[in-house]
Amino acid sequence: MTAGDSAAADGAARPLIGVEALAAELAGGAPPVLLDVRWRLGGPPGIDSYRAGHLPGAVFVDLDVDLAGPPGAGGRHPLPAAADFGAAMRRAGVRAGRPVVAYDDGDSTIAARAWWTLRYFGHRPVQVLDGGFRAWASAGQPVSTDEPRVPAGDFTAVPGHLPLLDAPGAAALARSGVLLDARAGERYRGETEPIDPVAGHIPGAVSAPTLGNVAGDGRFLPPGELRRRFAALGVPVGSGAGAEASAAVGAYCGSGVTAAHEVLALELAGVPAALYVGSWSGWITDAARPVATGPGSGLAPEHRCDACGDGRPTSLGPRGSLR
Repeated sequence: MTAGDSAAADGAARPLIGVEALAAELAGGAPPVLLDVRWRLGGPPGIDSYRAGHLPGAVFVDLDVDLAGPPGAGGRHPLPAAADFGAAMRRAGVRAGRPVVAYDDGDSTIAARAWWTLRYFGHRPVQVLDGGFRAWASAGQPVSTDEPRVPAGDFTAVPGHLPLLDAPGAAALARSGVLLDARAGERYRGETEPIDPVAGHIPGAVSAPTLGNVAGDGRFLPPGELRRRFAALGVPVGSGAGAEASAAVGAYCGSGVTAAHEVLALELAGVPAALYVGSWSGWITDAARPVATGPGSGLAPEHRCDACGDGRPTSLGPRGSLR
């Protein structure tokens, strides 16, 4: 049983849906809107994968065009303007109150951005297909090459339904709460940076690679395992929900995409969290913002302990002047 199916069994709000549950909903009288958001850094374009085969009835949604605004000071994938996002979702057939299910190739890193963006702009319910297209096809479910013409939706994008961080907010949270860096560990440490012009991380952030949230097949770990993982990283798991908890935890990555996956994993663990959409690619557009390198401790600052051997220093320097 996947984490999504477990949530369904518990009768809780379900950010995930499993293959069997989705197949049953698609066979019913009120199927959800299906969004295919497959995308890979460096290509090939997601539309090519979509045209080669997708879930029957799915509409392709482009991360770069539909789920993000033009790159710039806000990072490589800043928030789209509300009007632009609303128009894109109406073209995809999104209607008020009608469920939406998003999927990508398999690990949900892109689908989570669709989930988060729809939620941020006020749409519910939204779910992610746990295991994505790979799980669907592996289960022998039907795949189509037909590109459906869907009736236009009526969705109106109203921002502000999920907590959001800007650069000053992310810096403050790294000092006062827990700011998770969802990128690979070597990028956090500044050992390599294959995408952005500056390597390192936001001072005080905690390394929490988002692929640690999923199993080898791309499905999310069960909620209990996610809670243990985040607790070990200093996240206040089990301390209560609501605005106070969401103000204490946040996530960022390179451009606000895989960090949405971290926010989804945190929700599965019962921890509301804020997203810094600008993320590292936005942080480094201002040369005055500090950059940290090195391993850190893997724990939030208030949880670090020199006696435990986790106190190796992190180097600080201005942008472009790493030490």
